[in-house]
Amino acid sequence: MNILRPLSPHLPIYKPQLTSTFPISHRISGAFLATIVLFFYLICLKMGLICFTYENFYQFFFYSSKLILISVEITALALSYHLYNGVRHLLTDFSGFIFLEEKD
Repeated sequence: MNILRPLSPHLPIYKPQLTSTFPISHRISGAFLATIVLFFYLICLKMGLICFTYENFYQFFFYSSKLILISVEITALALSYHLYNGVRHLLTDFSGFIFLEEKD
C-alpha cells in the first residue's frame, strides 16, 4: 500500500470552468453588498435619520475624499454584476435555454 499517493487530484491539474466561477463570484459580490447594506444600517442606527437631512453631511460624506468615490464605483459594479448574473441564472434555470455550450 502506497501511503504517499494523493487522495484527490492536485489543484494544478484541475482546470476551472466558467460555470464554476460564476456562482463563486456571485456569492462574493452578494456578501460584499450585504456588508455595505449592514454598514449603512449601522450608521443610521448610530447617527439617526436626522443627519441625512443636512447638506453639510452630504458634503462631508460624499466629497471628502477620492476613496469614497472609488468605493461607490466598486459597489455599483458589484451591484450590476450581481443583478445581471442573477437574471442570467434565472433565465438559464427556468427558460430551458442553454447560454453556455458544453465542450466534449
